Amino acid sequence: MNAYMLSIIAFFGGVFLAAQGGLNAYLGVLLKSPLLASIVAFVSSLVFAFIFIAFTTKSVPSLVEIKEIPIYLWFTGGLCSVIGVSLYYYTIPKLGIATMISLGLSGQLIFSIIAGQFGWLNLPTEPITIKKIAGVITMLIGILLINLK
Repeated sequence: MNAYMLSIIAFFGGVFLAAQGGLNAYLGVLLKSPLLASIVAFVSSLVFAFIFIAFTTKSVPSLVEIKEIPIYLWFTGGLCSVIGVSLYYYTIPKLGIATMISLGLSGQLIFSIIAGQFGWLNLPTEPITIKKIAGVITMLIGILLINLK
């Protein structure tokens, strides 16, 4: 798949993440608990993931492959998800979706640039460049403009 198509897919991934944040934040307000909304979101995500896997997966990992996966990988991603998603659901009704998403994206961007520089999380290294720094500064200026009242 070429970079253009991957960019379009990534863009729509962001649209869906923003939409689910807004929908599930409202669910959290109605349930009076962002953590309950997180549980509902994760359970429904699990159901949809099983459905998608049933229709798209051609093979599953062997028991030997599964045993080679470090124990911490089975839990830490889920922990990060529940913390991040619950914080979104908690702050969206208080800050508004544009403010929360812009601040959340800045956190993601800054962390990803630092993680890429050092190859954290067992990912490929992507050195910090002047262009990336200019991009981060530009985005932060944009976030300030979005959030100035």
